[in-house]
Amino acid sequence: QVQLVASGGGLVQPGGSLRLSCAASGSIFSIDAMGWYRQAPGKQRELVAAITSSRTTNYADSVKGRFTISRDNAKNTVYLEMNSLNPEDTAVYTCHAENVVTTLHRYLEVWGQGTLVTVSS
Repeated sequence: QVQLVASGGGLVQPGGSLRLSCAASGSIFSIDAMGWYRQAPGKQRELVAAITSSRTTNYADSVKGRFTISRDNAKNTVYLEMNSLNPEDTAVYTCHAENVVTTLHRYLEVWGQGTLVTVSS
């Protein structure tokens, strides 16, 4: 079984920074894309950023130039460096993995638990 465990959320002042991490555990052979979604109160979930195994990245327009996604394939971990945070970034951030291949099974997608990011003074 594959699990995604996220960490790094919390309370930060406007203009501040946070770094989220999400580690995949299990007998993992490979993971295609990994990414972060977020859902703010009263809004739909949206893709924040994604990165493929070859490190091609994709960002939501609202975070371009402020957020950076990266991954460590050896550790099956994805990171989201968030800078210049503003109150509109307040949301539950959830990590996601596509096409996770283990020694026994292939999972089309796996979701982690959410981590709350609150941007407030």
